[in-house]
Amino acid sequence: MSEFSTPRIIAIANQKGGVGKTTTTINLASALEKRGFSSLVIDIDPQGNASTGLGVEMGARGKSTYDLLIDGAPLGEVLCATSIDNILIAPATTDLSSADIELVANERRSFILRDILRSPVMAELGVDYVLIDCPPSLNLLTVNAMVASDSILIPLQSEFFALEGLSQLMLTIREVRQTANPDLRIEGVLLTMHDQRNRLAQQVEIDARETLGELVFKTIVPRNVRVSEAPSHAVPVLDYDPNSKGAIAYGDLADELLARYHSISA
Repeated sequence: MSEFSTPRIIAIANQKGGVGKTTTTINLASALEKRGFSSLVIDIDPQGNASTGLGVEMGARGKSTYDLLIDGAPLGEVLCATSIDNILIAPATTDLSSADIELVANERRSFILRDILRSPVMAELGVDYVLIDCPPSLNLLTVNAMVASDSILIPLQSEFFALEGLSQLMLTIREVRQTANPDLRIEGVLLTMHDQRNRLAQQVEIDARETLGELVFKTIVPRNVRVSEAPSHAVPVLDYDPNSKGAIAYGDLADELLARYHSISA
């Protein structure tokens, strides 16, 4: 049964591809599970990598988030079990690639996912967290995630121009706050693929903390080959190699996030 009366809904978003959104979604869900918290992963990236990374092969995806958002399929008909206990997933397929065009005619096009995640079926699921893996663009799918969520977690790759790419995302968050979800907040910015030996990575961290302050998580996810290998085995890195630096980092992220919520609710 859920720790909370309603699950905490977190969108993992950044319009830039290759920054670790899916990796963070999968491994945060796994780290939370190992700390006794259940999760529902909503995969709204047409690539469907979160689904694959949690052991749901393409052939096992009967209905997907496309059916959920476009055709109004009940959430219960879309959900799949994953390779990890206490983690459910609403899987994605490439059908989602056309979702933006098909959603345009819907008057509530920005609120569809929110309505689903606020429905009575969520209480019946009893999950503690909903983690939404967003596509690498600021399209209607990502806006749906922002409107539906309590907060946004932003993975930020430790590379040149990393911070510059955040400006449009921040503008979109501001617009969503003004028009559809005034309570939306930034959960935090997570530095990913970080090489402490690299001067540029060190400078990105310095700049991020100077610019964003407390919004930047203390946890930093290092560049780690085990994190890269784990998806090919369809498991999170915490199961593939729990002693790796990447697994330890995602465990630290979960602890940091849980500590924040504990202090909020205390």
